[in-house]
Amino acid sequence: MTYWWVNQNQTYVHEVNGGYLWSPKTKANGERNHFYDTMTQVAPGDVIFSFADTHIKAIGIAREVHQSASKPVEFGSAGANWTDEGWYVPVDFIELANPIRPKDHMDRLAPLLPSKYSPLQENGNGNQGVYLASVPDDLAHELEAILDGQVQSILANKSNTAETDDSINIDRLLSDGALPATQRTQLIQARIGQGLFRSRVAALEPCCRITGIIDPRFLIASHIKPWSKSNNIEKLDGHNGLLLAPHIDRLFDKGYMTFENDGLLRFSPQLPTEIYRAWSLDASITAKPFSRQQEDYMAYHRAEVFLDDMTNR
Repeated sequence: MTYWWVNQNQTYVHEVNGGYLWSPKTKANGERNHFYDTMTQVAPGDVIFSFADTHIKAIGIAREVHQSASKPVEFGSAGANWTDEGWYVPVDFIELANPIRPKDHMDRLAPLLPSKYSPLQENGNGNQGVYLASVPDDLAHELEAILDGQVQSILANKSNTAETDDSINIDRLLSDGALPATQRTQLIQARIGQGLFRSRVAALEPCCRITGIIDPRFLIASHIKPWSKSNNIEKLDGHNGLLLAPHIDRLFDKGYMTFENDGLLRFSPQLPTEIYRAWSLDASITAKPFSRQQEDYMAYHRAEVFLDDMTNR
């Protein structure tokens, strides 16, 4: 496990609530940037200290490795000088109950700052130009101590829930000698929105129903009925999927939005108002009606995934 520090002054709300990190691949002049290159080094399970407004406000746990993606549309005017092509890393963020201001603890932190590529100056101010910086273990452990057990609690909770249905099912697929190797690969690729499943979805849903984006490089193939709840046929069924922009995929996957059979969009009352506004969401959007095959999957999503009241599933 590696520790990272991300500076998110301009993008904290979008990235933390959207569940991702995003950076350009290069500087505006085409030169490489060490703090963008680090995005390609993040591994699932890595821990990320989220720094914004002079405070460490959230802890992130990387879900997947990096992928290419365009600058999120929800950034708006933020990073106007950033190149459009960038790196995207899915992350589970947990906001801290008690954020800390590193500047108040520099007597403990300054001696542990790396001599090169440090996320902080010795006076506690952030280093300009830093996006994602590696955090040495001794510095990370001191930050954990200052955060008074919050990081350990988050990691323990994550560990206790790590054996999700998805991971169990993937393990079973990998060890299922009755399935041909090709089918095992197809089913696992379907879990991450790739391969045969993605091509089948794209044949039915060529664009994001909400944003209208048609460039497949910037769309995620998302299961309507979750992969973990689907049988092997449903896992690969193109009718059980939508191509969605990353932030829309996040809302749909977590139950913050769903669709009626006629294409009417519904948002959950649990969706934070600031996210609704920041992402310029529009409840009046009505997409095309769903096919009969899609309706069955969407009925499952409304009943089992959508957060239709203020209680948690």
